[in-house]
Amino acid sequence: MSRPFVQLQNVNKSYWRDSLEIPVLNDVNLDLPEGEFVALMGPSGSGKTTLLNLIAGIDRPSSGNVIVRGQNVSRLSEGDLARWRSDNIGFVFQFYNLMPVLTAYENVELPLLLTKLSRSERRRQVETALSIVGLADRMKHYPNQLSGGQEQRVAIARAVVTDPVLILADEPTGDLDKVSAQEVMDLLSRLNHEFNKTIIMVTHDPRAAEKAHTQRHLDKGVLNSHESPQAG
Repeated sequence: MSRPFVQLQNVNKSYWRDSLEIPVLNDVNLDLPEGEFVALMGPSGSGKTTLLNLIAGIDRPSSGNVIVRGQNVSRLSEGDLARWRSDNIGFVFQFYNLMPVLTAYENVELPLLLTKLSRSERRRQVETALSIVGLADRMKHYPNQLSGGQEQRVAIARAVVTDPVLILADEPTGDLDKVSAQEVMDLLSRLNHEFNKTIIMVTHDPRAAEKAHTQRHLDKGVLNSHESPQAG
């Protein structure tokens, strides 16, 4: 039996406000195979974004283990964690987080500036990423010259430009109209099917969740133990 691609073992997460402990995640266990596309659903405040942040190594669990590709992320030093994250994780946010003073090309190039790639190698990867999201003809445009859907596609290009093994998407369609949301979900499905990217997506949108292979529900920090299979 092969080892799960993403594995959470008895993960708990609490935050402290003065002397008050606020539990967010309660004994979460999760095994995902490589190439999975899972939609993480649940009411606001249920801990969905916290769970994404733990898997991404942006936050650390209070107890338990977060293991990605056999690497116990929760045990890495801050320096090793930053390197691991840049090598393995692509993050897509609800509000795009693009730099308004940079073109689409320059926004997508940002993660590559931390690598040892030459300028020509960076250009090749940026152009490939923008081509994948269907925006090769918009690379010189600034964010304010793009629609919301196009901005999110630039953000997805930025997330995949380093060829990460895992894409974490936090409400990727939450700020988009129906047509743009459909385009973004079609793109994520393509990244999953054609490029075998493992995707964990937080969403409130049942239409978006239908694109995933499976749905998991968080409620008050507890992850349901059964999966809701989807047609994909």
